[in-house]
Amino acid sequence: MYDMPDEIDVQADGPMRIITLNRSADLNAVNDPLHEGLARLWTQLSADRSARVAVITGAGRAFSAGGDFGYLAQLAEDPDLRSKSIADGRELVLGMTRCRIPVIAAVNGPAVGLGCSIVALSDMVYMGEKAYLADPHVQVGLVAADGGALTWPLQISLLQAKEFAFTGQRISAQRALELGLANHVVEDPLSEALSAAKNILDQPQKAIEATKRLINIQLERTVLAAIDYALSAEEMTFQSDDFRANIARLTAGKS
Repeated sequence: MYDMPDEIDVQADGPMRIITLNRSADLNAVNDPLHEGLARLWTQLSADRSARVAVITGAGRAFSAGGDFGYLAQLAEDPDLRSKSIADGRELVLGMTRCRIPVIAAVNGPAVGLGCSIVALSDMVYMGEKAYLADPHVQVGLVAADGGALTWPLQISLLQAKEFAFTGQRISAQRALELGLANHVVEDPLSEALSAAKNILDQPQKAIEATKRLINIQLERTVLAAIDYALSAEEMTFQSDDFRANIARLTAGKS
């Protein structure tokens, strides 16, 4: 559906759209097709007038393990791919921020890097009891242009946002709930997210969509104020010696 790559599965259940990050063998780590697909997904979802709510989750044991190391290594060396990735990142963030319909994240396992960003940009979040969030961009030498540093200051204190962005430490499901980064911690996040989506379908559609837009105006203002600097800084760090050394270490011995 929506002519997505194999890495993203979109299914329709009436007016509900169920989106699955679909690289389970690689813990749904983000490669170029997955990144590009996510960049295109949200505008297509908004344009689908038969869609009223979406649930996003990950196949298998993870929501997303973050950037695929091989893909990150390519980004360090290929300026054309890097420019494309930066442009896709902008479209992804703005697309989620402006998405017409509510998006509910069913976080079934680790949500790292871009996975963590998708959770932060969702409208409601159900986390599994053993799931966690983490944004380790800085640890590999990158600025997180589409990550927690962009959105967390609206959701948690600046001090907490800085600690998590600087250190990349894991945020357990229970801690995420306490901080306000998740709505609920449950045994079966997908089932609970689908139930929440059905509840939204019982509400007046125009009121739901206008209320989402009203609330997300604040998010969009924050994103637009920072994203161009963030993307420029991310592109710069993709070319840094620190990033290249870290990726070489992480990919050592891998074909």
